[in-house]
Amino acid sequence: MDTSKRKKSIFENPLLSTKVKSANVKPPELLIGYFLGPFGALLASGIFTSFLNRYWTDVLFANYRVQTGVDAEGVPIMELPAGSAIATFLSLLPLISTILIVAGNLVVGQLIERTKTRAGKARPWMLLSSVLLAIGCIVLFIAPMGDGETTPVLTMVLTAIAYNIYYAIAYPMYNTANSTLVPVSTRNSSQRGLIASFTNFAHLGVMGAGGMVFPLVVSLFLGGWSNPSMSAWSITFVVIGIVTFLFVVLQYYFTRERVTEESFHLETEEAPKKSISMGKQFKAVGTDGFWWLIIIFYLIFQFSGSLKNMSCSYFCSAQFDGTAYGDFAMTIINVLGAVPMAIAMAFIWPLSRKYGKRIVVLVGLLVGAVGGVIAGIFADNFIAVCIGVALKSFGSSPACYMILAMISDVLDHLEAKHGFRCDGLTMSIYSSIMAATTPLGQAFFNAVTGGNVDSPWVTVCYIWIETGVYVTCAIMMLFFVVEKFLKDDRQTILDRQKAEALAAGIEWVEPEVRLAREQAEAERLSEEARVMELRAKCEKKGLNFEEEEAKYQAKQEEKRQKAEAKKAAKSNKK
Repeated sequence: MDTSKRKKSIFENPLLSTKVKSANVKPPELLIGYFLGPFGALLASGIFTSFLNRYWTDVLFANYRVQTGVDAEGVPIMELPAGSAIATFLSLLPLISTILIVAGNLVVGQLIERTKTRAGKARPWMLLSSVLLAIGCIVLFIAPMGDGETTPVLTMVLTAIAYNIYYAIAYPMYNTANSTLVPVSTRNSSQRGLIASFTNFAHLGVMGAGGMVFPLVVSLFLGGWSNPSMSAWSITFVVIGIVTFLFVVLQYYFTRERVTEESFHLETEEAPKKSISMGKQFKAVGTDGFWWLIIIFYLIFQFSGSLKNMSCSYFCSAQFDGTAYGDFAMTIINVLGAVPMAIAMAFIWPLSRKYGKRIVVLVGLLVGAVGGVIAGIFADNFIAVCIGVALKSFGSSPACYMILAMISDVLDHLEAKHGFRCDGLTMSIYSSIMAATTPLGQAFFNAVTGGNVDSPWVTVCYIWIETGVYVTCAIMMLFFVVEKFLKDDRQTILDRQKAEALAAGIEWVEPEVRLAREQAEAERLSEEARVMELRAKCEKKGLNFEEEEAKYQAKQEEKRQKAEAKKAAKSNKK
């Protein structure tokens, strides 16, 4: 192609060039591109999961609540009238938006795959999402409250527009691009694993900020739920919207798609492998019992978890307002829910390797169900609820950590059966479920409770539905025996690949051997890049290259000796 005639992309402008110049992933890229960037980008989402619905019912539409009684202490109970225009709106908005959210996830995935720029295929969409995330976040919280008498049409319209800008366009655009960055950032598997760890840590941090820290912000700076300040909420989320924009832009500049960049200089005359039609993929997955088991498992598990997270604030207010725990109840409960999951991370994988993922997940779900029963029976006892929630979180940990591994087992089984993989279709459905269960939970909660704190359905949504789902999922695990086929499936796949290679006249190399070669080559290239960068640094600063290289090698030797000593000490203990 004549590059002189090619229309230049805006991403060829030096102002939009990445600040990452190294061939290796270094600390600034890790810290800014894969921790601070995602944390700032998803901060609003972490807060929305627990508090957006509560903001709607207790702040934005607070003028439309009417007194339906008094509690035990004589405090008026204020609720949105059942069947009112606002109650109907709050039920239908997330439900109808789910269609757009699912479509948004599927479309963005295809847009990224069809994008080719000097900035990569994912980073351009990430940059665009920075503006849309900020707009959606801000508009959600600057919509006018209404006078409490006439139907607040403008408020509902602005809320619906902002909600869908955020969840159906901006969030899929950012989240899909952010997820895609991990595999295209580098071919070095050890560096890629480190990147994934930082990204997951950012997600955990966001959920912690939303469930544990923001309740304190509400009680200390936003007027609490008894006397909320609309202006304080608006200012807070204008600031969060600006922070979101800045951190996404920062992430754009401190990331790099090294794998995507390879295609800029590669040309091939080799015909591409014929793609598998969507209909053929649907037929393959739709006729497999294991696929349906794991997809339904994830759907009800994710839905009940979203419903629990969203109703937590209502539950804590209904059960513990006026007690010694008061505004801090939600923070304490969320901390006690997060700590067991963090602890469980250390030994779930070893147990799964020893006993199988199915057994570990099944036992964990039963433990979680016991915790749910304790919390549900003694719902007005703060200590009992804390114990129950801790057990529920601990028991759900194997399912949370192993779900992608179980889906991967099913995909391998499908490949062995049909001769092709269904990763793209399955992961699109997986991502759609992840995105859609939050608005579905909001719609269900608003439909059964009317957004009222004192509804008996609040406890059902927070505790009992998820507890019932745990029991159901445990029963489903009894039939999820795909693991026993994996060894034969692996051999079937290898035999097929070998036959195809030989038929095409291509040398057959065992996957393990090929991966070892690729890893060795990646490490060689990384070492060459390190040496070149060190040499350039020495020339720039007037340092002696041989001396600096000797210092580096001495440090590496010291690390190696420490690692060997640690390994020997472990062997002696055994």
